[in-house]
Amino acid sequence: MSQDLQQQPTLPQEALIKPVRTVSKIWLVPIVALFIGIWMVYYQWSNQGPLITIQFKTATGLEAGKTKIKTRDVDIGLVKNIELTDDLSGVLVTVRMGKNVAAILHSDNQFWIVSPNVSLSGVSGLGTILSGPHINMVPGVEKQKSETFVALEAPPVTPKGTPGLHVTLNSESEFAYKKGDPVVYKGIKVGEFEDIFFNFEERVVYYNTFIEAPYHTLITTNTKFWDISGVQMELGASGVKVSTGSLETLLTNGVTFGIPEGMPKGEEVKDRSFFDIHPTHSSASGERYKLSVKYVIWVKDTVRGLQVGAPVEYRGLVIGKVISINSLENNQDGLLEQGYDIPVVISIQPGRVQQPDNNIGLTFIRKQTSLWIEKGLRATLKTGNLLTGALFVDLQHYPDAPPFASQHIHGYEVIPTMTGEFSEITAKVTAILDSINEMKLNVISENTNNMLLQIAQAAQSLQSTANTADGLISSMREENLSATLVDTLQNLSRLTKDYSADSETSDELNKTMQTLQSTLQQFQPLLLQLNNTPNSLIFNDGSGSRLIPKGKTLSNKEQGN
Repeated sequence: MSQDLQQQPTLPQEALIKPVRTVSKIWLVPIVALFIGIWMVYYQWSNQGPLITIQFKTATGLEAGKTKIKTRDVDIGLVKNIELTDDLSGVLVTVRMGKNVAAILHSDNQFWIVSPNVSLSGVSGLGTILSGPHINMVPGVEKQKSETFVALEAPPVTPKGTPGLHVTLNSESEFAYKKGDPVVYKGIKVGEFEDIFFNFEERVVYYNTFIEAPYHTLITTNTKFWDISGVQMELGASGVKVSTGSLETLLTNGVTFGIPEGMPKGEEVKDRSFFDIHPTHSSASGERYKLSVKYVIWVKDTVRGLQVGAPVEYRGLVIGKVISINSLENNQDGLLEQGYDIPVVISIQPGRVQQPDNNIGLTFIRKQTSLWIEKGLRATLKTGNLLTGALFVDLQHYPDAPPFASQHIHGYEVIPTMTGEFSEITAKVTAILDSINEMKLNVISENTNNMLLQIAQAAQSLQSTANTADGLISSMREENLSATLVDTLQNLSRLTKDYSADSETSDELNKTMQTLQSTLQQFQPLLLQLNNTPNSLIFNDGSGSRLIPKGKTLSNKEQGN
């Protein structure tokens, strides 16, 4: 054992430590990962688009990290953050856009939330029922760039850059149009209402309207717009007119346009030109005559049924219209003694009487009307429609009319008036009633009673006379009838005796019948002969000798053979 211990090596008391000068290869893994991460961050940073901020009224359906931004159904961005504005009036949505989208971030870009929508004009956004709402963007046309936008509350009627024409329509009537209502031309939808603005100072509603290309070329300086909403029923002096637009305008409202007949095409208009909306086609067509001469007529009759715009006719032709009723200051002399005459302002348009629509036509109308007034031109109110009671102003010549001195009021020449047909009828009825009231009805009633009593007495006398006459006629008829009946029976008795078996008449009839029978028996052979041989009366009956042709005599030998 001692030997084993002696053979064991002697161990050193301290370990020798030598420094290592090479780097371990294991560090290559984190270094490579670090470079890859840095490269990915740089790639993501260098390829990501800008951050934009969009302000919405509400953030209905929007979610950070999920809601996408699209244009033409292509994803171009993603919502990153949603927060309220400082004044709590809206919502700020931060969106990370794609790198290629930075070039189309114009300052007039339009943003809105797309969600399911059902309206009278159509159905939209059904694809978002499953995928959820998204933000749609339509690029603008401005050159200036921006990263801050205000979203629309609803989809725009006409996206930016759509070819066409923007016009402004205004209406002073009680029309009610809204965004999306159609503009129709000959049954085709060619545009829509975009925006509505009410001017409080003018109290006029303005409608920004877009007309699509190529129909925008139809809009000229002479174009007129008029309403075609629903079913239109016009009750006027000329009767009842019913008109409709398209099926869409029956459910909503709408307008149409055109150039009135007889007007030139006109010149092309610029963007944002102004046009009036007329209530009917007839009123729009009447606007083709721009100039007119105004006159005043003093109406002594009622003006119930006369409306502003009612036609002014001359021998059945419309030459103007009523401008105003009782709108002028009335300073008539003797107003309290003579009664109140209602001033009605009318216009006569040169273009309606085959005159030029310019100052030459106006001068002609003034001279001609003044001359006609001196020769008996008068105005009357006439009923144009018995159903509606609508009145119109009729100008006619009355040669027997009293002379009228020329008068002017407020710069308008006065056309004298005549009593209307309705007033004449009323006056006649009043005269008849007055005559009836003046009659002594008591005396008439007493005379009438006496006359009725006399008539009753005469009727009773006539009745008794008629009864007596009936008795006489009856007795006479009975006597005549009995005598006639006796004579008839006697004659009948004589006739039967004459034809009795032992009478002479009966014997003579028997002899005559026997003679007729014997005569017929004698004619019987002749009738039989005629029946057998009808021509026997003309030709021979064949009772004489007949020639028999003879042939060759045969010998006994020949007979034997």
